[in-house]
Order: sequence, then structure tokens, then C-alpha cells
Amino acid sequence: MSRKTVVAVAAGFWAVLIVLFLLARIHPFGDPALFSGERRTDIESVSSLPGNVQAVLLNKCVDCHGRGGRAPLYGHFAPASWLMERDMTRARAAFDLSKWANYSADRQDAVRSHIAFEARKGTMPPLQYSAIHRSARLTQSEVRSLEDWAAGSAGVADAADARGAGDAVRGKAVFEKRCTGCHALTQDREGPRLHDVFGRRAASVPGFTYTEALRKIEVRWDSETLNRWLTDPDAMAPGTDMTFRVIRAGERADVIEYLRQQAGR
Repeated sequence: MSRKTVVAVAAGFWAVLIVLFLLARIHPFGDPALFSGERRTDIESVSSLPGNVQAVLLNKCVDCHGRGGRAPLYGHFAPASWLMERDMTRARAAFDLSKWANYSADRQDAVRSHIAFEARKGTMPPLQYSAIHRSARLTQSEVRSLEDWAAGSAGVADAADARGAGDAVRGKAVFEKRCTGCHALTQDREGPRLHDVFGRRAASVPGFTYTEALRKIEVRWDSETLNRWLTDPDAMAPGTDMTFRVIRAGERADVIEYLRQQAGR
């Protein structure tokens, strides 16, 4: 290859690189401030947050679920930058650790449960991300820490919010706010459909893939068993995928009454 050809190839390479670098400044999926260099998250200022949980969130979650994620070298060039920005925009739509202080107590409970659920399933961090960023993979100890964090204040909340008989109207509001991320009434999602769950045998929806842990328990869902399940799924079926808990006893009663009425019981 002649010197002239080498120079031409090198010039073409640098020209393409510059174009891709400039294209990365276009944000077709939104601008999550990938290149700001400033990482911001309210999690760092939460004094009640266990140190091991804070470390997991800061080291393995905040780059996507917070402001000003750090871009690796390849992330400064399109189309890699566009794919990263797409994933970050979607991640922050689910929850944004930079806005933690602005979340209501209910929203914080829901986010904690969502984090623990996704961590246990192994879907967070996403496979395509952890395949490249091996340090982002969660260890079993870290998953357990997130699960413990999600369940942290159940006993206190139960004592403060036991109000007896449930209310279906309130239960519908709780269901729509806290449960519809994984469940629907009439179709299967991450979890099975729930319109007829009251009175149904556990792990019995045709075509839905249940964990072995849930298939092993021999219960029929009624007020007592649903209350136990929503209080602590893992205590009832150790190893279940569901880590979401309805912490407040009154809200559990409301949701159960709503589901009872949906089943016509």
C-alpha cells in the first residue's frame, strides 16, 4: 500500500470519527445529560439508607437511573450514544434516583420494591449492559441487601395503619398505583392476571409460568392467605420472584377487598 493510500485511509477514518462524534450531540431519544460530567442523586443524602444499599445504588444503578451518567469512550460516538441515551431515558422514566427526595412515601415504597423485584429476577442491570460492564452485575449478597431494604419498615407500618375492614374504592386506587407495573386484571404480564385471584388456587392460571417456589405452596387465595402473601411473599414461598410488599396493613385490606369484589365473592 502506497503512502498516499495510507494517508487517504487515515484521513477517511478520522473524518468518520469526527462525524460520529458530532452526531452524538443529536439526541433522538431525549437528552439524559450523558456528557455533563455531573452525577447527581438524592440517594447520597439519605441518612437512613443502609451503607451497603447506598453503595449498590451509586455504583450499579445511578448511571442509568440518575442524572449525569458517565459515558465510556464508545459512548461519545453515535450510534452507541443514541442507544445509551434511549436506555437511560427509559430507565429514568421508571424511577430517577436524582428525584428521590421529591417522591412520596408511597412512591419510594414502590420504587424499592421494583428495584428488589428486578434485581432478584436478574433483569437489572439489563443483560446487554452487564455483558459489557461486568462490574455492574449484582452479587447474591447485593440482591439480598436490596430485598432487605425493600422490606425494611413493614412491621412499623403495620402497627401504624391497621384499620380493619378493607374498602374496595381505596383498594382500586392502591392497585392501580402500586400493582399495575407487573399485574393486570384480565391479562398476564410479569405476574398472572388477578381478576379472579380471590378463591383461586395458587399457581393455577393456565399458560402462566410460575416459579417452583410458588408451585410448591398448596393454598387457595382468600383474605387470610392474600394478606400473608402481600405482607411477605418470600416468607410464604421462599425463592419466589415476587419481592413487592404492600407494607401498610390498611392498604393490604383495601386491595384484598377490591380483588374479592372483582371475583364476585
